[in-house]
Amino acid sequence: MQTNTPPRSTRSTVRLTRRGRIVLIATGAVVAGTAVAVPLLSPADEGDSRPRTLAVPAGRRASQVYAAVDKALALPAGTTGKSLAKARLRLPDEAGGNPEGYLFPGTYPLDGKTTPERLLSAMADTAGKKFNGAPIAAGAQRNAMNVYQAVIIASIVQAEAATEADMGKVARVIFNRLERGMPLQMDSTVNYALGRAPRGTPRGDTRVESPYNTYQRMGLPPTPIANPGEEALRAVINPTPGDWLYFVTVRPGDTRFTADHAEHRRNLAESDHGRRSSPAPR
Repeated sequence: MQTNTPPRSTRSTVRLTRRGRIVLIATGAVVAGTAVAVPLLSPADEGDSRPRTLAVPAGRRASQVYAAVDKALALPAGTTGKSLAKARLRLPDEAGGNPEGYLFPGTYPLDGKTTPERLLSAMADTAGKKFNGAPIAAGAQRNAMNVYQAVIIASIVQAEAATEADMGKVARVIFNRLERGMPLQMDSTVNYALGRAPRGTPRGDTRVESPYNTYQRMGLPPTPIANPGEEALRAVINPTPGDWLYFVTVRPGDTRFTADHAEHRRNLAESDHGRRSSPAPR
């Protein structure tokens, strides 16, 4: 998830991976957490040959949404992605026609007249209403950003927070790093650049040439990296007060946030020890 920027005198590199999985690189050694299986999008009412709804969970990428729509409507793979031009989605100017971040999570009805264009329009229209309403728009302005920037940050929060309770703290870490001129160093953005599922980020991947590589590029990525839900948006406009710059999940339900790099390294060591001492899965 997030790579921390250690003090210049520190020789090792510490990285936090998506949802608390960590990568610790020190003297050439790489220790990575086990990937967490996350269910993909699927039509509701499984077992029914003609689903009546399509459930879009928070945090899915546009490419995953397209694939889910194709499956729900029994269309050839790639059909929904090719329908974007015909859909004429109502998106902010900053999006440049890219709906990433604006395919709002939710449950959408399906019937015999449902088309990809109709579904995508419903998602984008829902996002527009949610994001441009008074709470989100006013909250973005209060935090010195526009709505599109808030959606970008919310998409990272959605990808990085281990739990809903941690979202406000993760948002605060992002703001604190931006305010200090620190790179975000988020594995989730690198994984998006590489078009792969969430996983740890090897050192070589942090050198990939991409505007989404927040190891190499300062500031926010150019677009959202997924479609965040309301909880992540609320966390962004009301981030938890704190001076944190680092975080890691030591064990399920125990994510630790700190502003002190030395303390963070101790937390990482405890997390690593806990993983190594856990019995191997059967």
